[in-house]
Amino acid sequence: MKKKSGILALAGLGLTALGLWMALSQGEKPGWPPALPYLLLGLGCGVFGHGTGSWISGKILEGDPQIERRARIETADERNQMIGNRAKAKAFDLMLYLFAGVLLVFALMGVDTVAVLLLTGAYLVCLGWGLYWRFRYEKEM
Repeated sequence: MKKKSGILALAGLGLTALGLWMALSQGEKPGWPPALPYLLLGLGCGVFGHGTGSWISGKILEGDPQIERRARIETADERNQMIGNRAKAKAFDLMLYLFAGVLLVFALMGVDTVAVLLLTGAYLVCLGWGLYWRFRYEKEM
């Protein structure tokens, strides 16, 4: 686990450096897509943060088996899982209203039709995914 975290941190650092280099030399290389440097920069920062966090957690848990045992119990605890699921459900409910409002505002503002249709498609995919899982859980329970 520690080795994988270190590799992730280094890969993230490399992606960040590549994105930063591409962003700074954008004028010299006009053949690149304009968003690619910033995409690499954001992806690199995320991967670096995840890898570094996992590495630090592994180092902390490695030194004390009691803390490792307590952390395993807390992640597997049903109460914590229920709290996480309820928080996701509340966020999904909020997302539905916010997404609908943004779509309505974009349509009234006259934003490009392709952008509005892409957002509408993403909105409908989220709704469909929620319905799929609701029907599936209703069959199981």
